[in-house]
Amino acid sequence: MHIKFKKIIWLFLSGITLILGLMLLFNNQIKNEMVRQNQIIGLKSLTKKSIKKNKHKKGMFNYSKVKEIGWKQVFESKQSGNNRDYSIGALSIPSVGMYLPIENGLSNVNLSTGGCTMRADQVMGKGNYPLAGHYMLNNGSILFSPLERTKIGQRIYLTDLNKIYVYQINMKQIVSPKAVWLIHNTPENIVTLITCANGGKMRWAIRGILIGETIATKQNLKSIGL
Repeated sequence: MHIKFKKIIWLFLSGITLILGLMLLFNNQIKNEMVRQNQIIGLKSLTKKSIKKNKHKKGMFNYSKVKEIGWKQVFESKQSGNNRDYSIGALSIPSVGMYLPIENGLSNVNLSTGGCTMRADQVMGKGNYPLAGHYMLNNGSILFSPLERTKIGQRIYLTDLNKIYVYQINMKQIVSPKAVWLIHNTPENIVTLITCANGGKMRWAIRGILIGETIATKQNLKSIGL
């Protein structure tokens, strides 16, 4: 009986070890898939009513509190619909397969869901509209990772479900993390997209100039992948 009990304990511990090993092995894949689901849920839950409501919420713009994306942020974003509580629009760059919700503020929950506004006074289609997002080292298709593949001349679309704003990329460069001028407002109507480069030591900065706007209809949104 004692030997049988020891065998059961050994099998149990072996099973736990195997599960933990698999979790470590597939840690990034699981986390990336959860983030991808955040993006999808954030986009699908967008409505004119929710956008209007979320625009009036107070976003977090303390850059010093921004952390690398981890399990804590991903799990928190899943709780009670947190991954759509601050969504105020959508971003689309069809040429690189990038489709994300736009979040109000730079909270770590927001950053695990989509592109985040960087100033409290941003207005889509007017002045400089900067957005920040995480670059995922192990997956080039989620969050702001596709920005690395963008090219001058490609189009960026922003929408608040009332209008679609069309921008054309006219700048792509690697800059210092201290390049705060990218966030400042400008007389020109532009969009600025910022993410990590060189393992987080530098930043990708992509800018596009506004070249047009149109009414957001189901057909128009579908044509840009939203």
